[in-house]
Amino acid sequence: MAEDCVPEDLDLKGMGEEELWELINDNRHRISLGVRPCILIPYLRQARVLSEMDEDEILSCHNLTNRCMRTSHMLDLLRTQGKNGGMALLESLMIHYPALYTQVTGRKPSTEPSRFSGLIKYSELTEYLVRAVTGMQKELQEARNEASKLRAHCASLEADISQMMEQEMKSRTLRTDNERIQRHLCSLQREVTKLKDEKCDLYIRYTAAIEEKSAVNGRLHELNLQVYQLQTELQNAQAENEFQRQRSLKSVCPESPQLQDEVRSLRCQLAKAEKLDPARQDILAQDLAEAIDSQVELAEQLRSYREENEQLLRDKKKLLDQNESLSLQVQQLTQDCKMHQQKSAVIQNQMKALQAERDQAYQSRDEAQAMIAHVLAEKDTLRCQLVELQEKVFSLQTKCSSTELHQSSEETEGGWDSLSSSSDECPVSSRRRLCRMDAINPSMVSCSSECEDGATCSMRSRNAEPPSPDSLRRRKEILYAESSSEAAETDSLLDDFVLLPSMVNKSMQTFGLSSRRRSSSHSLSRSSVPPFLMRSRPKAIRVSGRVLSISFQGEALLSQLAVVGGNKTGVFVHQVTEGSAAHTVGISPGAQIVEVKYEKNQKALRMVLEDSTLEEAMWALGQVAGICHLSLRPRQDDYEALLQQLQSSETSSGDSFYVRVNMSLPAGPGGTLAVSCNDILHVTNTRPAGTEDSWHASHVHPCQQLDLQSGTVPNYYRAQRLLIRAIEDMSFEAKKSEKGERVMTQNTQKTVRIVSTGRQGRNPLWVSVEEEKSASAESNATSAPKSCVTLMPYTLVTPRYPPVCRPVLLLPSVLGRILDKKLASWQGFQLCEPEMLSSSEHAAQLQRSEILEEVEQGGSRCYTLQSVEKVMKKGIHCVLPLGLDCVRRLQRSEIFPIIIFIGQSARSARKLRSKLHRHSQTEEQLLACSRSEEPLLDKLPCLYHSVDPESWCDQTSLLTSLRTIIWEEQKKIVWVEPDLW
Repeated sequence: MAEDCVPEDLDLKGMGEEELWELINDNRHRISLGVRPCILIPYLRQARVLSEMDEDEILSCHNLTNRCMRTSHMLDLLRTQGKNGGMALLESLMIHYPALYTQVTGRKPSTEPSRFSGLIKYSELTEYLVRAVTGMQKELQEARNEASKLRAHCASLEADISQMMEQEMKSRTLRTDNERIQRHLCSLQREVTKLKDEKCDLYIRYTAAIEEKSAVNGRLHELNLQVYQLQTELQNAQAENEFQRQRSLKSVCPESPQLQDEVRSLRCQLAKAEKLDPARQDILAQDLAEAIDSQVELAEQLRSYREENEQLLRDKKKLLDQNESLSLQVQQLTQDCKMHQQKSAVIQNQMKALQAERDQAYQSRDEAQAMIAHVLAEKDTLRCQLVELQEKVFSLQTKCSSTELHQSSEETEGGWDSLSSSSDECPVSSRRRLCRMDAINPSMVSCSSECEDGATCSMRSRNAEPPSPDSLRRRKEILYAESSSEAAETDSLLDDFVLLPSMVNKSMQTFGLSSRRRSSSHSLSRSSVPPFLMRSRPKAIRVSGRVLSISFQGEALLSQLAVVGGNKTGVFVHQVTEGSAAHTVGISPGAQIVEVKYEKNQKALRMVLEDSTLEEAMWALGQVAGICHLSLRPRQDDYEALLQQLQSSETSSGDSFYVRVNMSLPAGPGGTLAVSCNDILHVTNTRPAGTEDSWHASHVHPCQQLDLQSGTVPNYYRAQRLLIRAIEDMSFEAKKSEKGERVMTQNTQKTVRIVSTGRQGRNPLWVSVEEEKSASAESNATSAPKSCVTLMPYTLVTPRYPPVCRPVLLLPSVLGRILDKKLASWQGFQLCEPEMLSSSEHAAQLQRSEILEEVEQGGSRCYTLQSVEKVMKKGIHCVLPLGLDCVRRLQRSEIFPIIIFIGQSARSARKLRSKLHRHSQTEEQLLACSRSEEPLLDKLPCLYHSVDPESWCDQTSLLTSLRTIIWEEQKKIVWVEPDLW
């Protein structure tokens, strides 16, 4: 602690600078954490240890991203002020942070004048303290008011909490009743299932018995037929036997003994036959019993075969389901494999391009270093030569000035009268010839210098009269003043000139001749160049790396040069008009325009064109008036490649970007493309030939990044006017329907999507227009064209390719929580479960924005990003029982959910009445939730799918259609726009 290492009687005024700053640096971490720079800066400004520029740098620098960095930078600036900076810092801490002052110095804070160092006058210090006390009192009053408001808000929240607790108790009782009723219902359903199974068994047994009975009846019928046939044969045999017996009795013949023998044999056979009938009956009865037994066995086998058939059917169904799931997984894996191959190919191409750029950069760096070393060596030699030449020039100037003074004194002693008389007497040839003292370039002479009186102001005389004594005296003073500044001017001139090796030898040969002619050096202008130097580029050019900055007269700049390209390739100079200012300064085709600077309405504007479209670049160059500064980068190879593509009709321009349409536009004449709200377009030309207010665009395939039907669409500002007109027409129709007491039918297709640029204040698709003095208070007014209108007909989007199954979010949330469990019970889906977090884990994940939603307000059970990622790693869809607030948190982690909004009407709500009552919800609550969440969908930075309320009839058909929609959405590209809300 500072109190232990700093004595109580420490005299800060008596401390040296190093001791004072050593004390401050020992507590630097504490000061950086506990101090707000905006509070201390007024006192430090009044103590004159910080300037206005320092204040702007501390508070407005983009590199200082947090308060600790600003405070640390303020300490670094105060360190440059020495002891005064340290004393002013400690005094400001004593006034605004007394506790921190005590910790740093070990002394108690006091506002006595003797405790201050005297950097501020006593009156100014008193005034500052009064203002500080007044400000603190205001802050205290505001804090008290805020505390009273918070207390009232807390009381209202406590009342709401008590009401919520009561409602929770009621809901718990209803939940227990509901669970009890559900358990009873489940038991009844099980009993009904058992009865149905018993009934099926009885039906099977009855059918088997009927089949057995029919088989037995058939067998009995066959046996009866056989018995009847035997009885018929027996009767015939008896009748024949009786007939033969009677015949034998009537006829007496000599063969009667033989006949009697035959009769006896027949009677024996008949007796045997009569004896055999019971045996045959027994055999038939035994055959009948065996047939009945075999029938029973066959019936049992038939029943077992039927059971085996049913089991095989069930196994077949399971195998078909497994085959379907495996086919889906195979398709997903093939798609992922193709995606990874494409990514790897793109990465390899990028690596090759980076390696080529790296080699080129190394080569250019080596060349630049060699050139710089060569130039520096030549510059040193030239400076040595310049020093020698300047010394010679100074010596010659002193000699010339002494001789001129001597001659002028002799002439003045003679007098003008004697000179005139002698001139009358002597011939013309005896007059002294006048010499021009400091002849200058006629192009550099102003009109005023020509009108000066030669007798009084003949410093650089070109008149026939001799100079006056005053003129000679002033000439001597100015010559010595100019000779001192000539060296600095010569050094500044060298910055725009380089030494040409081819001319060095020639210049060195002529150096001796030129040095002998230094007696006439007054006839040279001060802006002239030594004879061995030659201008390598116009004076306005400055080389910064590989970017050239050129300044010239840019009036009607588009008439001086023509441009091609776009945001994908860059904007290049295509043609330069001969004789124009651009042609004079050396601008040639093939140079990329990186930046343009100019002044307009007394403001310095800077437009960055490195990633701008052709339309933006032409607008920006058309705004230039007067002197402009162009930053050019030589890219001749890229320019020639672009020209080849344009000539071969591979592309129509260098533009290429994707937009999401926020309005519906019908098809029109001239190839105008028909688009609907939420369509994705690929813009390939922002300035097609023959039009100034249209773009050339194409529809994009939903599953692949391929262009489909192409045509023209209105450009940004014409589409913006059409969007405003469509909104006005919709509001007029709404008012007209209210007056006529008619109810408008709900449109099945969305016509407009209201999107604003929010805090940006200008078109986000347009070029970056910045003022040079961005720190001033007037810099809030942008210079972008037509920036007062913030409605956006198009928004920029970028494609994303999720590698795994995307989570599923069903809306409205009331219906989603009912369908989530049903959907999660299907194969390939799993419900997201909340996690139990400790207080430290909850605070850490809340700080990292990893908590999607809390189950209970202030509770430890939360839905987190880790729980969603855990389900996604299994290769299945995670069903999210959450609201719309989780979408942006998921997208920050590169997780893009499938959002499905199920449209609701009074008719569709009635279909779900029983389901809603089971979850303690009503139809009115469902409709209200749908109406409140539907407008929020337009604010999402991604697309969503809407389900028409008339496309399903019950819960089963709705779930089936949802599964189909999820499968289709998984195959699509995810288009994400910047979050403008």
